[in-house]
Amino acid sequence: VYIVTFVLGFPMNGLAFYTFCKKVRRKPTPIDILLLNLTISDLLFLIFLPFKMHEANNNMIWNLPYVLCPLIDFIFFMTIYNSTFCLTAVSVERYLGVVFPIQHTLRRQPGYAVAASIFFWFLSFFHMSVVFVVSFFGSTKPLNVTADQNASGQTPQICYENFNDIQLKILLPVRLELFVVLFCIPFLICCFCYINVIKVLSKMQHINRHQRLRAIGMALGTLILFAVCFGPYNISHVVGFITWKSPDWRDKALLLSTFNACLDPFIFYMSSSVLIAFYSSEIIKKKKPCINSPWTSNIFFLSLKEKKSNGQLPSAPGPA
Repeated sequence: VYIVTFVLGFPMNGLAFYTFCKKVRRKPTPIDILLLNLTISDLLFLIFLPFKMHEANNNMIWNLPYVLCPLIDFIFFMTIYNSTFCLTAVSVERYLGVVFPIQHTLRRQPGYAVAASIFFWFLSFFHMSVVFVVSFFGSTKPLNVTADQNASGQTPQICYENFNDIQLKILLPVRLELFVVLFCIPFLICCFCYINVIKVLSKMQHINRHQRLRAIGMALGTLILFAVCFGPYNISHVVGFITWKSPDWRDKALLLSTFNACLDPFIFYMSSSVLIAFYSSEIIKKKKPCINSPWTSNIFFLSLKEKKSNGQLPSAPGPA
């Protein structure tokens, strides 16, 4: 799984990073900034993934310098949870763009997305600092690298796996808090946003059926991606808190979260209209300069037409 994630994810996220950087430099929009932040998070994750590949190749034996043990795990988990924040923010942005197109277009500012991205990194950094706390506090081994004697008399090192009672008293309650704050709340927000987006899009009969189905498919795909990739691993936090030990299947669940790094480009880059908006729709940009979002550019004015036909908007005044 690590190899597939790295081989597929690194080039696709690299291409996405290049494209979103070009778009942000030309005319930044909140959705592009959020997707760029998501791509940066995935790239940082993929850059440090070879260390985990090396560990897995050695049957989870850590033969690298001790100082790298908590550092790699810190970055590994921080980028995973930062991705959940980004996915949630993207869902809110799309919800506002579809359900409240006029108000959102008039009031949206790229600075809000920048501030949100900085806050996401800070929140992820703060929560994942528990890796360093547990590694140093109450450990009889340096950096929580445990040693088990093998048949050859050597002592293979296992990184951030076996914890003593003092460390478990710190780690397990924090993991439960991660489940509630960093998974449940973002997931519920995503569900609310995308369910309402699907409801609104389903009622917009003036929108091209193919565009409508693609948008609905992206909404459903995002929810499935969120639940499948992040759900099992975060559920292991609850099971671990109840049983007061890490579940045996925790490592398998973590592989699904890892695979998310190569699925994000499919959902938010290849499957969206970013490439079309960036490379092929100069005419659309000239006609609609205020709309530059890969989610809303194709449906914004059609949604206005739908609202007008339903009597929700007044008729436009004639020329002065």
